[in-house]
Formats: sequence, structure tokens, C-alpha cells
Amino acid sequence: MITTNLKVPTGNICIMTGEKGMLEFLSIGDYGKTANVKANFMGINRELNGVPNGEIMPLTEKWVITISTQYGCSMGCKFCDVPRVGAGINATEKDMGDQIVLGLGLHPEVEATKRLNIHYARMGEPTFNPAVLENARKLHKIARPYVGNSLIHPVVSTMLPKSNRLLMEFLNEWCDIKNYTYRGDAGLQFSINSTNDDQRYDMFNGSSLSLREISDIGKALVPPIGRKYTLNFALADEYEVDAKKLREMFNPGKFMVKITPLHKTRSCEENGITTTGGYESFTPYKKAEEELMAEGFDVLVFIPSYDEDRGMITCGNAILSGKRPDVEYSMESGTDGVGKVENICKYKKRSYLCRWNGDKGVKTIKQ
Repeated sequence: MITTNLKVPTGNICIMTGEKGMLEFLSIGDYGKTANVKANFMGINRELNGVPNGEIMPLTEKWVITISTQYGCSMGCKFCDVPRVGAGINATEKDMGDQIVLGLGLHPEVEATKRLNIHYARMGEPTFNPAVLENARKLHKIARPYVGNSLIHPVVSTMLPKSNRLLMEFLNEWCDIKNYTYRGDAGLQFSINSTNDDQRYDMFNGSSLSLREISDIGKALVPPIGRKYTLNFALADEYEVDAKKLREMFNPGKFMVKITPLHKTRSCEENGITTTGGYESFTPYKKAEEELMAEGFDVLVFIPSYDEDRGMITCGNAILSGKRPDVEYSMESGTDGVGKVENICKYKKRSYLCRWNGDKGVKTIKQ
């Protein structure tokens, strides 16, 4: 059951009742790679000097469901608000399936999509939860009643926790799912952010493996079918991106690089972590991109719009942490069983209490 539904400019942030507590998931659209991506290897060569707010593509073109794999998270990363929700307790496979079903159920008018992305990336470190693997194998069965035989592209993003003794077992199994169950049409992303181990120790709160240990894992993985494995750099001020060092540790034939700004979470603000100019100019990414390409890496630069980042649909955010979007939004907070829904609407920094009661319309009371 969805207990809270925040409608933001690019989709929905929802809270549902899970088997162990409250879980958060997203159902969102996308502007499309021609609007928010630079990737020379894909023939998208123009620099991105900010991404304007605008209309998302129809969900029939691309639909993204981002689900939680844990109730909270125990990694303690300094850029992420999810640890504020609580310790990382594994969601059940049913919890994950329910998030997907509820997300798809928000748009019964959409009967098929050219691409349904399922991201295991809202709350939690997915490699701690073996039910992620079970859920990934069932995605077509789960989604078919809603979108038929639409293409499904699942993605696991991991911080590579040093305390996970079964990490390699999980990653090997995920690679089998990526390569064979989905015939290459699935993703695996390593959160790297810096090539400096001291910086990485600080940002990941000492919870992630060293870069050399991650390199050893990368070498042991089977070659990818389809899209390469991804090394993600959320590029904040002063974070080191040493292209030659990265090339010595990771094979560009096996790994590509994705660069994004650090998102504007409460934790980033409190810890002084920022990407200066990262939402307005290509300058923060230009040097790293050029040097990485010179070392043979395919490089994709992705920049969200202000609506996406302030709307809290980006990684590291969670409304369960107590923060709310800094854009226009409405919030459905439940139903009394006879069609009445309470909404809290935020517009231009002012809040209103709106009561909807069937055909009688909306009564708005300033708070």
C-alpha cells in the first residue's frame, strides 16, 4: 500500500508499507540522452552547459522505477541522506516486487514502453541483499501484466562494501543475470568518485574497499555482454580523477566511466561537498573527460536538471530522511476509504493544505 505519494515535476516519490517497515521508491520519466548526456562514443559530442527544466519523454518511450533494497542503509556515506533513515535492514523479495507493481500501477494508461529501467538504488546497499538477485530474475513476470513484453533493463549500483564477505559471490551472479538472463541488457555500476584512497575512505566513511581491491574484483569478473561495466564518478570539488592511475587498474575494454555532479543532499550541504558550477557549466567535467578518453575509456557525462535534483529524484536523497523537495510538488498522504485524499502542495516556498472530496472539488487553506 502506498502511504505517501509526492508528485514532483519528473514523476513520483512514493512511500509504501513493507513487511518490515516503510520503504521508498520512485516512478519517473527521463528527458532523454539528447538533453542530459554527453558521450562521444555514442556520437553525442556537444558540451552540456546546464540542463534546462522541461518536459520529460512519454513513459511509453522510457520509464524508470527506482526501488529500495534495504530499510535505510548502514554504509554511512558522507554524501547520502539514506543513513539518516536508519540501519540497513534487508527488504524482502516481496517488498521489491511490491514496489515495482505499485510504481507501474501509478500509470494504468501506459500499456507498454520501449524501455523499462529498474534501478536497485533508492535506499540501501544492494549487494548485502541476495533477494535482489531473485527479484531480478522475476522482473518480466512481475511487469508483464502492466507493460506486456516491454524491454526491461535492471541496474545494480554498489559502493563495494568491505564488510560484505559475499560481495564477489553476488557480483558474479549479477554478471550472469546481466549477460545471460538479459542478454547484456542490464547494468552494473561501481561507485568510485575519486582515485585517491584517502578521499574515498573519507567520503564512504571507511566502509568501501580500496581502489586496488576493487580493481582486483574487476579483473575477476567475466567480460560483459552489451554495455560495459561502469565506474561512476560523482565529481565534487577537489576529488581526484587520475586517468592514468585508473587505466592501470581497470581495462577500458571492460569498463566505461560515467561522470555526474554530486547531488544536493542535506548531507552534502552539511559536509561541504559540492560540485561548483556543475549544474550550469561543463567546466567541472571537461578536464577529467578529456584525460579519461585519452586513456581509452568510453566516457558518459550525465547532468540532471534543477527540477530533478531539487525534486529529490537523484541518488542519495530520501524523503524518509525528513527532507522535502525544493520544487513545486503535491503530496497525497492517504485515503479515508471514501475517496477523500489530503494533499500538501508547495509552490514558490508557500505551503497549502488542500482537501479533495470527489466531485465537490478542492478547498485550499493557506497554512
